Amino acid sequence: MAYSALTLITRAYYLSQVVARELQTVTGSQIDDGLFLLNALLDFKGTDLRLIPYFREYDFTAVQGQELYFIEGLYFIDTMTFNIGTVRYAMFDQTRKQYFGTPRVDNVQSLPFSYRPERVLNGMNVYVYFLPADTYEFKIYGKFALNEVALTQDMSLTYDAFYLEYLRYALAEYICSEFGVTFPDASMAKYKQMEKKLMEVSPADLSICKRSYFSGNPALDWQLVNIPGWQP
Repeated sequence: MAYSALTLITRAYYLSQVVARELQTVTGSQIDDGLFLLNALLDFKGTDLRLIPYFREYDFTAVQGQELYFIEGLYFIDTMTFNIGTVRYAMFDQTRKQYFGTPRVDNVQSLPFSYRPERVLNGMNVYVYFLPADTYEFKIYGKFALNEVALTQDMSLTYDAFYLEYLRYALAEYICSEFGVTFPDASMAKYKQMEKKLMEVSPADLSICKRSYFSGNPALDWQLVNIPGWQP
């Protein structure tokens, strides 16, 4: 069933008790304020990845020789790989200092074995090195989220019912703060309970991956990149 941003805003006003259910209706100016607060809330949720439970696959095609790619709505990368035909190659994320602050030859085009994600407005810039030597198919598994919605936008196309209910409680708390009233204690307790449970949904994979030349899965770097043929 469709669940528009307008429905979420209206129900959040009733939950906050700023507008009395059955006795009052949400006015046009209150709806405008509610949309502003909802978009502020959605954008702020991007500061805590634990409160974004959605991982999904994102595919895009590399441009030969291009290092930088902008991915809209991306907040976190868990894994990134690329394919040559049916063969998938691993890539390894680097720290900002490793990627931008260590010596390298900038214009080398080969198999891109490392990447660096950087948060920017409305998404993320993803840098890859080596520069792609061909139009490889990249695949990202990461956390995506909305940072802005319109009143008529169907939010159920992006979020499950449980997350929409969490957003309703969060928005109601925002509304109370905006109007200088106290969020009901019972509703606040429910909101905190929902927030705690949400942090346990789809956590990031924090396992450590070690690169070694003596294992069966060597990294792609200067030592291997020009060796012809497939590696074991």
